[in-house]
Amino acid sequence: MTRAGFEALDPCVHCGFCLPACPTYLATGDESDSPRGRILLMRALERGELTAGDAALREHLEHCLGCRGCEPVCPAGVGYGRGLEAARERLAELNGIPARERLLLGIFRRRARWRPLFGAARWLRATGIPAALAGESRLGFLLGMLAATKPDGRTVRTVRTVRTPTSPSPPSSPSSPSVALFRGCVMDGLFGHVHRATRRTLEANGYQVRELAEQRCCGALHDHAGDRRAARELLLANAAAFAGKADYIAVNSAGCGALLRDAASVAGSAADELGRKVRDVTELLAAVGPRRGAALPLAVAYDPPCHLEHAQGIREAPLAVFAAIPELKLMRLPGAERCCGGAGIFGVLHPAMSRAVLADKIASLEAAAPRPDLVATGNPGCLMQIGAGLRARGLPIGVVHPVELLDESYANAGFYGEQ
Repeated sequence: MTRAGFEALDPCVHCGFCLPACPTYLATGDESDSPRGRILLMRALERGELTAGDAALREHLEHCLGCRGCEPVCPAGVGYGRGLEAARERLAELNGIPARERLLLGIFRRRARWRPLFGAARWLRATGIPAALAGESRLGFLLGMLAATKPDGRTVRTVRTVRTPTSPSPPSSPSSPSVALFRGCVMDGLFGHVHRATRRTLEANGYQVRELAEQRCCGALHDHAGDRRAARELLLANAAAFAGKADYIAVNSAGCGALLRDAASVAGSAADELGRKVRDVTELLAAVGPRRGAALPLAVAYDPPCHLEHAQGIREAPLAVFAAIPELKLMRLPGAERCCGGAGIFGVLHPAMSRAVLADKIASLEAAAPRPDLVATGNPGCLMQIGAGLRARGLPIGVVHPVELLDESYANAGFYGEQ
């Protein structure tokens, strides 16, 4: 009889090494909000010692961010993320998915639903109202999240002052690697500027970049909620859309990349090619250099997304991107490896826990000396969560995707000609 993923929890010997790496345990001090405590709950669920209707069981598993920060520090190699997915799938099958969460997931399941929603969000963002009303309240924080999706104009764009002579991008040839850009949903709807920067920097490093139709949301939000059926549907649609179209699939959202890379484990062998070809944009850039650009005299705090550093194990590639930017001072602050509390739609569903987890990160940024000009992170939820937290605290620190910094450096170097 298949155990559907619960077997990934078997190596756990309850040593406790995971406790200091768990953001929710650090926020509450409750053992049941730690990986070790949740593993006990998940084992009890599998064995039938606790029912799917147990309120405490549901609360503690729902409050897990799914950041997988416990996995790199585990000496036994516990596959906590796999076990959590199995437990949440069982809870969803037996209890159903709560109405508010089901509504949000339903929006992301269909392009015809999320495109108009994000179009309206961009219109609201352009009015300046979200930036003006961003603050500590629940509504103010949500508006701050939307304001954080706008390209930062206070720091990055003001650096572009002097152009050096044009140094053309290396020409691509039929033998150059081809890359299809994964557009996703939140990235496509609110971070089009990051997609444009991704395309330009990849082309400047010799890749042939292709745009493909028929893409869908990656399905990560559905998978995290236990809605495996919807996640499979979306992954299989993306597998068909990308099949045989390029050497690589470039992803600039760490959450999307983590699921797409693991597509075959969710959607079966039909999604194997999709998973094998997925690369984070920083991996592709690091693999060929990347080319050095012009100076950006900025202090940048790098906050690695959990699903890039912990789930995908990508740590060095983003550093290679930063290293290609002369005069950029890179900072890694205490607690940077811990989750920001965004975790997909977690912040919307569990705002109190989300803000409690974020608090230490914002405090670390506020106490930094020197204080950074920007926070760089490679995931839309992290950009929105950290950006909203900085606005709520009144800190004049911008948020950017790492590829935006390289793009600015290349523009200053004249790689693109006059813009």
